Amino acid sequence: MTLSRNKLRDLLASSLLSLVILAMLLMAWHVATLPAPEPTGVAAGSGNTGNSTQDEYARLMGQGAKKTDGFPSPAQVGQTIVAQLSDPFYDRGPNDKGIGIQMAHSLGRVGIGFVLALLTALPLGFLIGMSPLWQRAFNPFIQILKPISPLAWMPLALYTIKDSSISGIFVIFICSVWPMLINTAYGVGAVRREWLNVARTLEVSALRKAFLVILPAAAPTILTGMRISIGIAWLVIVAAEMLVGGTGIGYFVWNEWNNLSLTSVLFAILMIGVVGMLLDFAFASLQRMVTYVE
Repeated sequence: MTLSRNKLRDLLASSLLSLVILAMLLMAWHVATLPAPEPTGVAAGSGNTGNSTQDEYARLMGQGAKKTDGFPSPAQVGQTIVAQLSDPFYDRGPNDKGIGIQMAHSLGRVGIGFVLALLTALPLGFLIGMSPLWQRAFNPFIQILKPISPLAWMPLALYTIKDSSISGIFVIFICSVWPMLINTAYGVGAVRREWLNVARTLEVSALRKAFLVILPAAAPTILTGMRISIGIAWLVIVAAEMLVGGTGIGYFVWNEWNNLSLTSVLFAILMIGVVGMLLDFAFASLQRMVTYVE
């Protein structure tokens, strides 16, 4: 009971501290975006050439002048958040879709690429972890391919696949496979020898040993690799969609920047962070479920 009370007290204290930090950041943001006072003693029409040019350019682009008047304030971003989340699934054409549709496309690409990487990394990681021969054979390829930026593969993917959406999935696959492969191989190779010896003594088949002995023992390490991979995948898909366009949260950011709507860009950045946090929380929960304490 004392331990649970201490945990609850620590949770409340950390939550309160987070709220205080958030309030301080919002206050600093609000103060930094306050409009500058109008200079006194300046003749009418003088010194306003820059603003007039910006306002005229904004009108030509079909945007309100307020979108070019400096960095958005927290209140303006809050209004954009309410407007976007009030109707997240609207579809008014190729370049005007709601944030829900854009997120769904991005999560779909991330999900497909991640699953393909999982189906590749798990069996190959088991093979490498259980066989020193295969580990030495694959290690040079892993060390060469692992440091390559996933976006460096994008031109080659677009040239060979000739489909931007599938190319994005390929980039997610190539960036997700390495953390899962390395962690799976390490987790399988680190299974205690005595557990394997007991399974051998009981004449357990290779398949049952893999699923009943090795997989449960290596599961925490495998989930760690999956958690790292999903974070990298969500990071990469935003940049990939900026390059290939079409749909997705990355394209939404780029399109709103072209529309001179910094409030929408900040809203998209916030949504990217929230979704990334939720993905990490989901895999962290799975990791805790399979982690055992000796």
